[in-house]
Amino acid sequence: GSLAYEQGDISGAIKAWKRAVELNHNDAATLNNLALLLKQKHRFKEAAELLETGIKQSPTVADLHYNLAVISELYLLDLDRALTHYKRYQALSADEDKKVTGWVADLERRLD
Repeated sequence: GSLAYEQGDISGAIKAWKRAVELNHNDAATLNNLALLLKQKHRFKEAAELLETGIKQSPTVADLHYNLAVISELYLLDLDRALTHYKRYQALSADEDKKVTGWVADLERRLD
């Protein structure tokens, strides 16, 4: 998958990473990479579902929460889910991400 991606073969990378996920569905990095490629191909719902699966298996991987939050907010317009996962990302991150803090405040205002 990585080699195909580096060569610009997004479809090949998706196919390879899907196969890798079939073989090892517990690899959070591969799930995350595949979800980001699906997002790039405008397959937002599929990407979000994959990230949800990854979170169920690896709930302490901050990047999974971050990417699910971004996809949920910007592409699926699921603001409640976005807020939940931005907050979880913040809780799991060692350092404060000021832009995410701003996004959380914005979502909280919009949802009130």
